[in-house]
Amino acid sequence: MLWQFTLILPNYHIIMRKITIDAIRAFKARKPFKRGNTEVKIVEHNRISRTESPYSDAYLFLHGNMIAKVEGNRATVTKIQNAGYFTNVTKERLNGLDYVNIVQKDGVWYLNGTEWDGQWTDTWAWWKANERLSTRIHS
Repeated sequence: MLWQFTLILPNYHIIMRKITIDAIRAFKARKPFKRGNTEVKIVEHNRISRTESPYSDAYLFLHGNMIAKVEGNRATVTKIQNAGYFTNVTKERLNGLDYVNIVQKDGVWYLNGTEWDGQWTDTWAWWKANERLSTRIHS
């Protein structure tokens, strides 16, 4: 049985499988997760100095390939890639993340409205760059 949920976000109507919702929730909370072909791995770091708190990095894997990561102390920036797989499942898992909206047209992937080759990309910088471009075009 395929479980699907509808999430309504500003300007989006996305249908995601329960595994995607659960994996993204674990990734954001930096909690380990493994179900089927999807896994979230966490690497804990002890504090380096008295002023620095312990922290953790999170990595999202699909079929053993890393497709998203958030690293560093207090880091909130997520980096994504498709690991060379332009599949609907890869696209769905990545679309569950903040600042990610991947669509496909005529076999070409577009990340937040701009053609994307699937290589490692900082989602926040990509989002902001395209937001400025969109503002200039529509002004």
